[in-house]
Amino acid sequence: MLRGMARREPEKPRNLPSREAILDWIKGQQGAVGKREIARAFGIHGPEKILLKALLKDMQDEGLLDQGPGRSLHKGGGLPRVTVLRLLESPEDGLIAIPDAWDRGTPPPHIRLIEGKRRGALGPGDRVLARIEEQGGGYVAFPMKTLAKTAEFVLGILRKEALGYRLVPVDKKARYDISVSDPGDASPGDLVLAEPQGRGPHQHARVVEILGDPFAPRAFSLIAIHAKGIPHRFDDAALEDAETVARLPLGDDREDLRALPFLTIDPADARDHDDAVWASPDPDNAGYFKAIVAIADVSFYVRPGTAIDRAARQRGNSVYFPDRVVPMLPETLSADVCSLVEGEDRGVLACHLDIDPEGKVLHQRFSRAIIRCITNIAYEEAQATITADEGEYLHVLKPLWESWAALKIARAKREPLALELPERRVRLDEQGRIASIELREHLDAHQVIEDFMIAANVAAAKALEAKKAPCMYRDHETPSREKLVALRDYLETFGQNFAMGQVIKPATFNRILARVKGEEYAEQVSEQVLRSQTQAYYSPENKGHFGLSLGSYAHFTSPIRRYSDLVVHRALVAAYKLGAGGLSDADGAAMGRTADHVSMTERRAMEAERDTIDRYVAAFLSTRVGETLATRITGVARFGFFAQVVGLGGDGLVPVSTLGEERFLFDEDARVLEGIETGTRYTVGQRLDLRLVEANPITGALRFELPLGEGENRPRQDRVRTGRRAGQSRIPKGIRRGRR
Repeated sequence: MLRGMARREPEKPRNLPSREAILDWIKGQQGAVGKREIARAFGIHGPEKILLKALLKDMQDEGLLDQGPGRSLHKGGGLPRVTVLRLLESPEDGLIAIPDAWDRGTPPPHIRLIEGKRRGALGPGDRVLARIEEQGGGYVAFPMKTLAKTAEFVLGILRKEALGYRLVPVDKKARYDISVSDPGDASPGDLVLAEPQGRGPHQHARVVEILGDPFAPRAFSLIAIHAKGIPHRFDDAALEDAETVARLPLGDDREDLRALPFLTIDPADARDHDDAVWASPDPDNAGYFKAIVAIADVSFYVRPGTAIDRAARQRGNSVYFPDRVVPMLPETLSADVCSLVEGEDRGVLACHLDIDPEGKVLHQRFSRAIIRCITNIAYEEAQATITADEGEYLHVLKPLWESWAALKIARAKREPLALELPERRVRLDEQGRIASIELREHLDAHQVIEDFMIAANVAAAKALEAKKAPCMYRDHETPSREKLVALRDYLETFGQNFAMGQVIKPATFNRILARVKGEEYAEQVSEQVLRSQTQAYYSPENKGHFGLSLGSYAHFTSPIRRYSDLVVHRALVAAYKLGAGGLSDADGAAMGRTADHVSMTERRAMEAERDTIDRYVAAFLSTRVGETLATRITGVARFGFFAQVVGLGGDGLVPVSTLGEERFLFDEDARVLEGIETGTRYTVGQRLDLRLVEANPITGALRFELPLGEGENRPRQDRVRTGRRAGQSRIPKGIRRGRR
């Protein structure tokens, strides 16, 4: 159903429940429930699940249901059955808590907390995961788990002022500094972690940990690690576990593939190697190929329920920064016994593929094997060898490229989403200082490895489906209608049409990108197409992968750095009886919770990596404050616009108050600021020179102004093509007035 349209009750199959029945059933459940649990409870299968999904969507639009964490559903206007609470000051008659996250614009409900046997264990400021029940028109909560207070800590710089100490938060979204009541042993200028007390501008804090000099080399990633609450220290039990399993013999029951010349192709600065490849023409079928994608056998070493498994699950994935890696596994495993290093025997889970001339995988097989890589080669070296048609490893790379030519045919037929967006790379010198910030070059060698990994990922998903075994799918759903409408409106500002009635496929977006190729606004259209996509996530339910145009897709190829891949390995080991370390029944049943968790840790890692790059860019630009730089507008709002340094990145704000005395109006649909008197327009994608007035390496924030400063004597800017029709008003309906 679409928002805002008249609803018509769908024709219900006999067993599709009523709204009242769904609400009554949810009310009687003790834990969190979602669409999957509702379908199971009412015996809904097959195509009827589509109707159920539409009904639940209608109930959310009508306010009967609200969505909670992990896509759980609960009564509209109420609280999730399971949620995180924060305790307030304790009255005499018991503990009172409020939801830790509350954004409904109303005061949060006060919830009575029932401590049970462990009275006195909880106090003000504690955070707990709790089960919620309605009682007597209110709520009571039963604690399930005490959570760390880390998320409550504030990371910032300690400053000394006349009236005492203050904490300047590193979060660029922070609205004010915090008074520090207890600095401990910290000195002014130190990067510290502080525990806040109280709320709002009257909040104060005490320093609980000193992290050192915020401007020292390698400090920017440390800021992100603490700001995002990323676990970065292994406990003794996990480290001891890793040392013990590292000594396990590989065993004699593995398929011996050491005679084949496997190699890894990775970035030149790769810290671990978890995928190796080999391919060769099929000697029995001209034009056909045999290939093996060999992946580090992490499931052999990391068994379910062990200390090292708990640590890996908590992290969810490795996090990569310019100066360090926060690994999912201790280095004993990630950089040694699990890494497919040159000249060493290594255990792998091997995906054997038979490929026809059109790139179709005719047959797949999985085995536990032993390999010995002949080299760990960088993408640039592999590409140079192929281009020159000579080199030490040409005899291995050439058949790999020939096999890839077939996979490339299959990819072209699928027509996956073909976005080409620049990726920044920070290079550091030996002291950890910024040497350069540059754009990564995309080579055929990158696409070769990507296509082989995609083929192996698809094979893993289909192999598990063949056994009707649990699978951790990588889902990427079709863009929502709301996002497609926004994209259509945006494209119209450039005179580009986008029909809403068509079946949406990745090729639909590729045609848009092809039409604008070579235009000045091509890059911003690519960015808008990216924004229109849904976010990929992990799930035990198969929703397909829209971007790759694939019906079944899982992550199998990186178990050293992604817990999702380790789960898929365990499922394959169990389903095909490949030995110890398989997926247990309990872990299979809990796969939904694991999927939600690793989806969260992936988002957390992406945010930390992006914020760190922003800090490095700000540090790189801090020596150029006052200079005029070539920029491109990346976003427009009523309070100003954001611009990015061309070829470098780093978004900076230009406040509307600095644009001069002229009043600017904001067109929300077209995302344009337009001056009432001169018609000066600022719109996404516009290129203009701006003066850098601030670059803060601690927050990663930049601020720009027009070159002549404060908008004085500002010349009229060139008009930007918007596709406006003749006779159309300069200021469309629905605009908002910008602040001066």
